[in-house]
Amino acid sequence: MLRQRPDGLPRAEVPTAFDGAASSYDRLVGANPGYHRQLRLSAARLRLPGQGRGLRILDAGCGTGASTAALLAVAPEAEIVAFDGSGQMLDHARRKNFPSSVRFVHSTIEALEPDLLGGRFDAVLAAYLIRNLGDPDAGLAKLHGLLQPGGRLAIHEYSVADSALAKVVWNAVCWGVIIPAGRISTGDASLYRHLRSSVNHFDGARAFRQRLVRAGFTDVTAATMNGWQRGVAHTFLGTRRADGAVPDRGSAG
Repeated sequence: MLRQRPDGLPRAEVPTAFDGAASSYDRLVGANPGYHRQLRLSAARLRLPGQGRGLRILDAGCGTGASTAALLAVAPEAEIVAFDGSGQMLDHARRKNFPSSVRFVHSTIEALEPDLLGGRFDAVLAAYLIRNLGDPDAGLAKLHGLLQPGGRLAIHEYSVADSALAKVVWNAVCWGVIIPAGRISTGDASLYRHLRSSVNHFDGARAFRQRLVRAGFTDVTAATMNGWQRGVAHTFLGTRRADGAVPDRGSAG
């Protein structure tokens, strides 16, 4: 069992924790009837034209490929590059029946450069990634730099700090469903206890929108989901300025 801080696992240990959960991960998230539908909704909120024809899209933190499938559903003619820091999660993604227009890369976000990925992107989807980084601001700066001027970013993420009701719902679902199911499936609930704690300590929706603005994104908005995840799961959207300007990271904030 991995030792945890109050806000979850040390961030350097998160990829290893996902490695250990990879074999049961799809089964666990599949038990949530809204999981895949909500990823598709966040992908659709990018409003990619022409089924993605001629576009390059980055799936940042793709895991076992659920977010990749969501992008493919809304942009079947796009080129999609998907990366993750967990080699075991990527192995499961690569075994799925993705077309040749999808390419998987094993890398942390910190090590990514445009040349490794074949250039910059017209859009980025990052699902459940930024919360798991040791430096969220540096991660957002990296994604900003990987976008073409005018490119769109969608962050699919849990955020409950702004709502007492959302926090109660989130913790009840974690203790009553997610953590016990994770323990039964893997014999170790460390990753799922990390999930609960890291969400509780993450930005509220207002604070995360401000973080995106400080990272240089414009037209920043947020929308939530339906069902029990209303106020819990969100899509945060932003755009890299069309002139390609890079913000002064040292003075932001």
